[in-house]
Amino acid sequence: MKLEMTVSEITEIFKEIQKQPEQLFEMIRTDIRETVGQYLTAMMNTELTHFLGRDVYKRSIGQAEVNHRNGSYHRDFTLKGIGEVQVKVPRDRKGDFKTRVIPRSKQYEEEISRDVSLLFLTGVSTRSLSMISERLIGRHLSHTEISSANAELSEAVEKWRQRDLSAEAVKYIFVDGVNFHMRIKKSIETVPVLVAIGVTEKGYKLVLSLQAGDKERAGSWREFFKDLKSRGLDSQKVTLGIMDGLPGLEAVFKEEFPRAKVQRCQVHVARNIIAKVPKKQKKEVADDIRSIFYASSKKKSLEMVNIFQQKWKETLPSATSCLERSIDSCLTFFSFPDEEWISLRTTNVIERLNKEFRRRTRPMEILAGEAACYRILAFVSLKMELHWRSNPVGKVNKNLPFFKKIGQ
Repeated sequence: MKLEMTVSEITEIFKEIQKQPEQLFEMIRTDIRETVGQYLTAMMNTELTHFLGRDVYKRSIGQAEVNHRNGSYHRDFTLKGIGEVQVKVPRDRKGDFKTRVIPRSKQYEEEISRDVSLLFLTGVSTRSLSMISERLIGRHLSHTEISSANAELSEAVEKWRQRDLSAEAVKYIFVDGVNFHMRIKKSIETVPVLVAIGVTEKGYKLVLSLQAGDKERAGSWREFFKDLKSRGLDSQKVTLGIMDGLPGLEAVFKEEFPRAKVQRCQVHVARNIIAKVPKKQKKEVADDIRSIFYASSKKKSLEMVNIFQQKWKETLPSATSCLERSIDSCLTFFSFPDEEWISLRTTNVIERLNKEFRRRTRPMEILAGEAACYRILAFVSLKMELHWRSNPVGKVNKNLPFFKKIGQ
């Protein structure tokens, strides 16, 4: 069909474009969608011709049962960068033909699904994605469609969570647990997720495991550590575990990693001590604790412990006892290279990761189950590993940032 337009009609079109320039781009987009729809329809017709073995209207000779074309049906399909296009999918009389040009069960191409998943993982909520989807891709996506697109990541996430660790020469392990609100069946539950970060012999950090489990139960931690070893982690190479003193955790860690020592987080211990001190003495006690933890050697640190005991034992017996119970585990880092001390004193490495977990999940408030939680945490973990590559353990500048606010 030949399209003919008069000069006056063209003039009117340009006048409208001058009034509203954006109409030109909308006309272009509409024309592109129509052309692409025709192109895809032509491809499927060619595909059917190849399937039947003859062109349109060509008779078949010598075949007892002949299959024929049987019209077509309309279908919408959304393409990245183009939007929703209309196509005519050809049919055969026997119903044997299945086009490969457009996936049978898909309403949009795979690239859109990947982009939607990436936007979700980077912080855009399902509700927000549904609201802006028509502006982004030219078609409205329901909450269910977005959730289904995200669910396709689960298999890849599980492979990453269960990956083989035998090639990783891990010498230190940071462990902690973080709570999330999840929808389990029809109720909202607080579900802890156990987290482990490994430090390799070259000083590089990586997330070893994310696994739901009760962080207050020693049995959960035992299964967590056994899972690491079953995936190939060499327990004989692990020489230190850094943790915050959760009930039974240290004992279980030593049993599962017999060559390893335990470093208790100095920040957590300091907070426990300060919590037992009256407000007027908090700053002074905090300064004394800092002198213990940041002494130049273990010998000097123990001397400062004695000074602390003599100074506060009578007036602050609870705080003094708290320090005495934890001091041995707090000074383990002195047995390791001094350039690594700043990284081994505390669980700041894993606390930083947990902070990113909470920041990403805070807009969601409630996660749609354990699998949805793993998808988000895996993405955050991999993003953090990229950052860690430029900041290996033992290669950072020494400073004292951790206890500045402890007495406030």
